[in-house]
Amino acid sequence: MLGISSILGDETCQSYLLFNAETVLGNGLRAFLYFLGLAYCFIGLSAITARFFRSMENVVKHTRTVVEIDPDTNSEIIRQKKVWNYAIADITLLAFGTSFPQISLATIDAIRNIGNLYAGGLGPGTLVGSAAFDLFPIHAVCVVVPKAGELKKISDIGVWLVELFWSFWAYAWLYIILEVWTPNVITIWEALLTVLMYGLLLTHAYAQDKRWPYISLPLARSERPEDWVPAEVASVKHEADAYDGYSGILPVEEYESREIVDIFSFHSENLEVADSSYQKAPTAEDVVEISRHLQNDINLEDPHVLELWKTQFVDALTFESPESRKLSNIHLRLARLFWQSLLAPWRLLFAFVPPYQIAHGWIAFICSLLFISGIAYLVTDLTDLISCVTGINAYVIAFTALAAGTSWPDLVASKIAAERQITADSAIANITCSNSVNIYVGIGIPWLIDTAYNFIAYGEPLRIENAKGLSFSLLVFFSTSVGCISVLVLRRLTLGAELGGPRFWAWVTSAFFLLLWIIFVVLSSLRVSAII
Repeated sequence: MLGISSILGDETCQSYLLFNAETVLGNGLRAFLYFLGLAYCFIGLSAITARFFRSMENVVKHTRTVVEIDPDTNSEIIRQKKVWNYAIADITLLAFGTSFPQISLATIDAIRNIGNLYAGGLGPGTLVGSAAFDLFPIHAVCVVVPKAGELKKISDIGVWLVELFWSFWAYAWLYIILEVWTPNVITIWEALLTVLMYGLLLTHAYAQDKRWPYISLPLARSERPEDWVPAEVASVKHEADAYDGYSGILPVEEYESREIVDIFSFHSENLEVADSSYQKAPTAEDVVEISRHLQNDINLEDPHVLELWKTQFVDALTFESPESRKLSNIHLRLARLFWQSLLAPWRLLFAFVPPYQIAHGWIAFICSLLFISGIAYLVTDLTDLISCVTGINAYVIAFTALAAGTSWPDLVASKIAAERQITADSAIANITCSNSVNIYVGIGIPWLIDTAYNFIAYGEPLRIENAKGLSFSLLVFFSTSVGCISVLVLRRLTLGAELGGPRFWAWVTSAFFLLLWIIFVVLSSLRVSAII
């Protein structure tokens, strides 16, 4: 088991990742190699997130047949009703799934810490740092994603306000139990209440979406798209091909790698409308019909499933796509080839995830989460080693590199939602709900594990090391988040939408959000390092 050390000077860290021979290398070289390994793990998280998002779309699109009786004609009316409520889908599937790296890391850290009266530092530090990364850099990306002049607003302000309230309350609650209620310790009842609040969030959001009397805000909902993710010409074409012959299916890895690279690109005024990635399907009925056929016909016993699976492995070993071969710029082509070579091991590994057309996407969804959990375990080991060989405070690493890396799925998912959805609901809901999930589930469950063990074994609560530094970070987060939310409200009042708008003001907003994140990281790091 790796331990977190604070080793300064030329002392050698005796922990290692794979081989004992690592300890003979210099601390500087080891730190460089471990940082490279950490970055490569984050690339893997990006790759699996694209597959996770695609499987989640299939889960949310699932419908069930409802038979109703027409009161006038007394005849049967058969219609398709969506299984998932969109507000619940945003809080559970989207927010929980994209926060799974942080949740896995915190849970793994808690399990490794069982028997210790003091809580591990990676979990809480990462989750608070992740909250700041979600709120500031991800908003900074999403606000500039829409095409120049295009505005995307939240259609259901009531649900967003409920999600925002529970997001802020999560961190207020964390401060209360750390500094006010039982300073520097966590009891089993505090941990249990923290987990139960996630259920209250789900209930309140659903009540607001359904406009239950007495407990919902009396706010009207503007237009909302029929589908959680609008259909696109590209996906219609490839899904139709897949249904007809099971051979022309969109290569999943090509889709994933495009999303990973495209995370750094933003729409401009000169965007070609011919790009099929952003064209809408001619009719939604075609998409629903094709999707229904796929969902009904493809199952684990279908022999064509093997063809779909085989295609994933073939695509994983394909380094150049047809569009890459058409590039006239040799440097750009080599850069893409290098990038695909870096992704190849991850793509081959993730090809073992079953096709997302099976079982409405549930199997691919669960397998994606398992892979994310495995990568999070490796990230935990690498972070311990980096802290050991460099002497950097574990909380500082958690606030910065670890928080940014484990929040990468949130960034990818929010950007895809901001691009593909007509409204800004899911892109922004993923941010606010992920912050709630981080506390209620990501901290609540690990603390519940440790407090339950300590209560049974020792009759003692769980003690929090460096609670003052964590509380200070929460105060800084509150202060900077008020500035972030205020700007979003100001954009809604002046421009009519939270995302997009005139390119200049979109980039100014983005720069302001990034400045808030830098302020949070610098002040928190200085505090936990006892510099201020």
